[in-house]
Amino acid sequence: MNRPSLPRRTGGRLSLLATAGVAAALLATSVAPASAGKDSPPPGHKPTVVLVHGAFADSSSWNGVVKQLRREGYPVVAAANPLRGLGGDAAYLKDVLAGIDGPVVLAGHSYGGSVISDAAQGAANVKALVYIAAFLPDKGESAVELSGKFPGSTLGEALRPVPATLPDGTQGTDLYIEQAKFHHQFAADVSRSTTDVMAVTQRPVTSAALEEGASEPAWKTIPSWVLVTTEDLNIPPKAQVFMAERAHAHTTEVRASHAVSVSRPHDVTRIIEEAAHAVR
Repeated sequence: MNRPSLPRRTGGRLSLLATAGVAAALLATSVAPASAGKDSPPPGHKPTVVLVHGAFADSSSWNGVVKQLRREGYPVVAAANPLRGLGGDAAYLKDVLAGIDGPVVLAGHSYGGSVISDAAQGAANVKALVYIAAFLPDKGESAVELSGKFPGSTLGEALRPVPATLPDGTQGTDLYIEQAKFHHQFAADVSRSTTDVMAVTQRPVTSAALEEGASEPAWKTIPSWVLVTTEDLNIPPKAQVFMAERAHAHTTEVRASHAVSVSRPHDVTRIIEEAAHAVR
């Protein structure tokens, strides 16, 4: 904010007038609406795309998608999913969404799908949900339950549990994918040099988060798009198709591992743009 320059103390009527002008300017500034400083999107502007990573990943897993979306003129936010518990993670994301002006296309990967389903409930600015190799739980369902609904997941055999103190002070368990198994389990179609780094930088999820039942899902009232990964070893493809059909989602299949946002960012970007175009 450009501050009005203060007048010199020269005395006389001119000085009094100048001082009065300064006071008026400062008063006008102080009573201006708080929203005046916000960047509100102009009519017809592209929606903001909010990306939510899942377990064993972080926001950098969206880097390729972020680059392509920004190149196409989309505002993008890659939210840092806490991975501590479904209710708390969704509450955190709700706050992120509340701070965004204008319409939002909300995309979640893996466990991030459970989080966006909860967080979008009651968020009026969320116009579309995009699930990338993700969970679409119904009320009361957990990620663990859904991943075991059909055969094909080998995630349990690749996990390394570590004791952890949860946000409420109770003792819980953090889950990592063993580094030696990360490439095969999570990202078999990504280069080994990249997955070696991903394995080291992976964010753990609590076992409680994967076991927590979902609340009433937003996909029942908000249009949804699903990208099914047919080579997925975390969430069986049949489970992904089952959830997509149940939600009456616009569904696309791609031959990719669970880490599709890393291996096939173009396909991920394309389905997000499809959702954005449909709700504009």
